[in-house]
Amino acid sequence: MRIIFMGTPDFAVASLDALVKNGYNVVAVITAPDKPAGRGLQLQQSAVKQYAVQHNIPVLQPEKLKNPAFLEELRGYSADLQVVVAFRMLPELVWDMPPLGTINVHASLLPQYRGAAPINWAIINGEEKSGVTTFKLQHEIDTGNVLFKAEVPIRADETAGELHDALMRAGAETLLRTVAALQEGNLHGQPQQEIEAGELKHAPKIFKEDCKIDWEQPLERVYNLVRGLSPYPAAFTTLQGKTLKIYKAVPEPSAHDHAPGSAHSDGKTYLKFAAPGGYLSVLELQLEGKKKMGVEEFLRGFRFS
Repeated sequence: MRIIFMGTPDFAVASLDALVKNGYNVVAVITAPDKPAGRGLQLQQSAVKQYAVQHNIPVLQPEKLKNPAFLEELRGYSADLQVVVAFRMLPELVWDMPPLGTINVHASLLPQYRGAAPINWAIINGEEKSGVTTFKLQHEIDTGNVLFKAEVPIRADETAGELHDALMRAGAETLLRTVAALQEGNLHGQPQQEIEAGELKHAPKIFKEDCKIDWEQPLERVYNLVRGLSPYPAAFTTLQGKTLKIYKAVPEPSAHDHAPGSAHSDGKTYLKFAAPGGYLSVLELQLEGKKKMGVEEFLRGFRFS
């Protein structure tokens, strides 16, 4: 079976690696074009491209997926199946090309959390479980027939970065099950509208305004926001007029009469912010113009006005 793999970030590399190490014939990889990054704005290759180059897999990097030259090159690989993991939206010309169609690995239990940021929103919303789903691509994004699912529990203190890694591993394992079943010809999928899921929650792209902490919210919701945006893009607030990103914190439930968002510190060992129901005690942070650091290192160089 000839497979074309489409993906860009580290999350996708685990699935590509699983296919390669289990002997599947990945005939080409499609990934994002190289982009300038860093202080020198040097061209950076995607994680998927780096892996493909190391394993001598041909790489295609189209700017536009409807480009006739790209479509012709894609047809030339005569793929039986396409696999998509953390890639951009595909036009029908592309996803409908192989005889077995195109399957996607999505980091949620569909139909819940369709969209670009399912890992972040699951934690922000205080979910106790997430998972991965493989499904067949069709017109509407993340709505195709479900093939396999795997549940992954979410710890009460888990960050988006930690859940990302757990789902990355689960996604690779679930993809292998899916490809094996497709190869045997006995996998048809379940329409998502047939799945009992209750009220649907969505996972739109995260924007800067989503990252600003609203200290009027209950302590648990503030804590979940910090967890759900760590390590990237990070929840933020302000401290003495400067932006303060919070990467790691712990909630301290207690009764108090301090104003929401007010900062409290002994100047040496702790920095915490008041919220309804208690305080959020910051452990790792980054003040505008400074490096990321632990709270004690930060307080050694910071003076409260």
